[in-house]
Amino acid sequence: MACYISSNQNRFYATLESSFGAVVEATAENRIPAIRLGIQHETVQGPRRDKTGTRTRAGIPSGARTRTRYQLGTYMTNWSNINAEPSYGPLIRGALGAAPLLDGGQSVASAGSNNQLTFGAAHGLAAGQAVSFGGEIRFVAAVVNANTVELNAPFTLTPSGGSPLNPTLTYGPATSLPSVSIFDYWSPATAVQRALTGAGVDRMKIKVNADYHEFEFAGEAKDLLDSATFSSGLAGLSSFPVEPAVGGVDYNIIPGHIGQVWIGTSPTQFFTLTEAEIEIANNVDMRKREFGYAGPTCIAAGEREVGIKFRIYEKDDAATLGLYQAAKNRTPISIMIQLGQSAGQLCGIYLPAVVPEVPEFDDRQPRLEWNFTLSAAQGSADDEIQIAFA
Repeated sequence: MACYISSNQNRFYATLESSFGAVVEATAENRIPAIRLGIQHETVQGPRRDKTGTRTRAGIPSGARTRTRYQLGTYMTNWSNINAEPSYGPLIRGALGAAPLLDGGQSVASAGSNNQLTFGAAHGLAAGQAVSFGGEIRFVAAVVNANTVELNAPFTLTPSGGSPLNPTLTYGPATSLPSVSIFDYWSPATAVQRALTGAGVDRMKIKVNADYHEFEFAGEAKDLLDSATFSSGLAGLSSFPVEPAVGGVDYNIIPGHIGQVWIGTSPTQFFTLTEAEIEIANNVDMRKREFGYAGPTCIAAGEREVGIKFRIYEKDDAATLGLYQAAKNRTPISIMIQLGQSAGQLCGIYLPAVVPEVPEFDDRQPRLEWNFTLSAAQGSADDEIQIAFA
């Protein structure tokens, strides 16, 4: 028997469910480098108003509705297996909805003006899909034809004819959202183990220029299972899911200050960004108030809200002036942020049309800083954000 449970002896896994609340047990590849997992499982207590002739509080009946909320934070790591999603891929799919698009890396026939890449055969790329070359990641702003695409920004080193691109995996939005199972295992094995079923990702945040690149996910879940109170039949399981064989930690995390930022109507690389946060809010309703049901029955996503808030130092150059003019005139701009700087350790976030808010002038420090509060991204149909790995 352990004297106490060390908070460092904790491992997290996430899997995509085949249907709402149907647990898909984890494998070793599903282990995520989570920093923290907070779970609040509580009974929804309606007030009792019956007159009992006493001031003593009466209890609530058994079978009352419960609510399960969670918050999970994880580091961004290297993408080591191009034949599989990153370990936190199920959570990103839970936030965006669509299955990821894999490009195995094609050879470039030529690179022309206007950020165009031409391939020797049909490329099969879609607008918003990522490509990667030379430790950089870019996105397809437009498909010119079956062999040519236009990128959102130029590569620093232009690919020459015959240059191979690196593999990429691109996540995009969809109308419906899948549910996720999240597993919370501890050592020793006799400690209480937990699993969230039917977890919906209501909010996702990506922080830029922290100590390390981080992703945050939050939302509600259908139920909280645990090894101490589990009974056969819960979530369609005959026994509590067993943790996969625990191996050594085999991943790299990426320093938070490494990357690139491209902003503008004609995107320009900015070197003055001090802080940024991208946020996705799905306005999820778990359908838990209908008569006859004791808990959530599905994920009903509302209008998707995507936005970015960021801070930059002011300069008197054309790119910075153009950013202020776009904010005043409510002109959409594109924003692309690359996290990392080496192949296999890249994440790109692409917002094709962001309407920046007029910045607050922050003069508390020796250099003037512009603070852009949460600025909304817009689109036509499930195209306001793309997240990719390379």
